[in-house]
Amino acid sequence: MAKNKKEISKYTEDWLPIRNIANGMIQLDSGEYLTGIKIAPKNIFILDQGAQDNIIFQLQTFYNMIDYEFWIIIADRPVDINMYISELQLLYRQNPNPVARKIIMQDMNKANLFMSAEYNVVDTEYFILFKEKRMEVIQKRLHNLISALANCGLNSSQVSNEDMRMLLDNFFNGGIATNFGTVMA
Repeated sequence: MAKNKKEISKYTEDWLPIRNIANGMIQLDSGEYLTGIKIAPKNIFILDQGAQDNIIFQLQTFYNMIDYEFWIIIADRPVDINMYISELQLLYRQNPNPVARKIIMQDMNKANLFMSAEYNVVDTEYFILFKEKRMEVIQKRLHNLISALANCGLNSSQVSNEDMRMLLDNFFNGGIATNFGTVMA
């Protein structure tokens, strides 16, 4: 009787409707692809009022031209400055000048402070995602989104595989990065 029971998996990936992540797209079990664009952030509030109003008007026009279901996603990605800290440490060891060493040490201390849990330094990234089955429609939508955002003065590009994995990680883990390493016995 136990053989006839269907075993329910305890692993998340077994019940997610995801087949594959490739070419900046998540292929779903339904045959649809989830993809989109990543928008480079731009602080419009440092511009004069006329330029701000123009960009806001162009963005309103941009959003009104989209005639399909889409999602605007804002995600925080932790900033990793360990490489920068390592370079500072090398520079500190190589520099004999006490004044330069003091300045380098101050930079290292400030970098370590930013890496502490108190500050939680992140890059905020902006995405527009959509689902579609037909590849020619996907390519057309990507091109139209990128072009329309360029008209608004914003840089954008198709999402990468890493972006899609990060979005899934943020969604399922509440924005907490998971970095599992190898456990050695």
